Amino acid sequence: MPKRKRGNSEGSIYKMKDGRWRAAVVTAWRTMPDGKRVAQRKTFTAATRHEVSDQLTDALKNLKLGVPIVIEKQCLSQFLAGWLEDVVKQRVRPKTHRTYSDIVKLHISPAIGEVPLGKLSAQKVREFLNVKLESLSPRTVKHLLVTLRGALAVAVKDGLIPRNAAALVEPPRVPRSEMQAFNREQARAFLDAVRGSRLEAAFTAAVSLGLRQGEILGLQWSDVDLENGTLIVRAALQRVNKKLTQVEPKSPRSRRPIHLPAVCISILARHKADQDLERKWAGSRWRETGYVFTTRIGTPMDARDLLREYYRITRPKSKEGGTPPKLGFPAIRFHDLRHSAATLLLAQGVSPRYIAELLGHAQVSFTMQTYAHVIPEVQKQVATKMDEILAPKPVATSVATKPS
Repeated sequence: MPKRKRGNSEGSIYKMKDGRWRAAVVTAWRTMPDGKRVAQRKTFTAATRHEVSDQLTDALKNLKLGVPIVIEKQCLSQFLAGWLEDVVKQRVRPKTHRTYSDIVKLHISPAIGEVPLGKLSAQKVREFLNVKLESLSPRTVKHLLVTLRGALAVAVKDGLIPRNAAALVEPPRVPRSEMQAFNREQARAFLDAVRGSRLEAAFTAAVSLGLRQGEILGLQWSDVDLENGTLIVRAALQRVNKKLTQVEPKSPRSRRPIHLPAVCISILARHKADQDLERKWAGSRWRETGYVFTTRIGTPMDARDLLREYYRITRPKSKEGGTPPKLGFPAIRFHDLRHSAATLLLAQGVSPRYIAELLGHAQVSFTMQTYAHVIPEVQKQVATKMDEILAPKPVATSVATKPS
């Protein structure tokens, strides 16, 4: 039997046969079926008595404060694998799960995956991020930290670790990129440019309704009521495991009804008529799927085809080495059409609350934060409108002072 010694009359410290020291502390008591109470213990092993004494002191302090003591000995990569399967996969859409999986498998696990979960420190996380900043953008590195924070928050909640080491680390500074969006004249020029395109209705829906790419491709005719001028966003179309799949919208608020402007109703009606002709021409090759935007044989449309047509129109190539034709609008990303819808409405004085509902944002505060650059102009317009209501005559904007 190993020789046992007491340390400070709390817990126990003893020297083992191999010369190392071990400390043990009771973390909980469990009642067995026969009524006996059995102690659950956490042990610490080190080369010196001083080391295990310090670990025991920390453990007793945590017990007093109600902080859980780490019992699991799994490494970080083992925990993250379980987190991806048991937590993330159950809560998010497949595309988001794949993003988290890539972050873990390509970046976190290869670098610090072998670190024991209970020994991951803020310093270790900080060192990991600094190394990644040498090859990745600050925005990407920030995503790594956010992912690690979310995973470790679950570990804290499950009592596997006493604190979230990643939450103690400041994210890298990400330069704020200026948002790209059309103004009124540019939006009209864009609609002129896409007129006649097979996907004119999709581009019009993006810039007039602020629909996401997946929401546009996931629209079905059963969701559209042209007679009453409404549609309902019920799902999105994404490529999951190399197959186009209908998935839940991004958030509960993303499932929303939308009233269609007249310009959108007429273009959707024309698109429906064109699709009826394609169905007739395809004959037996046509596959009825019910989607609003399809291939020429009725099957769901891939995002790559939508983007290919969009960039063909918005970024035309020069002919025979000449200068590309000038357009009346800037070349922006497809997702920026959604931003354009929001900024155009804000510039017209529409309440951020209703714009948040149109875009399917979970909170109005997110809408105001995202489009903060437009808010001051809107507030100025509101003040001007109030003057028009309350003071029909011109109102002096400065106060004259009496001569001294």
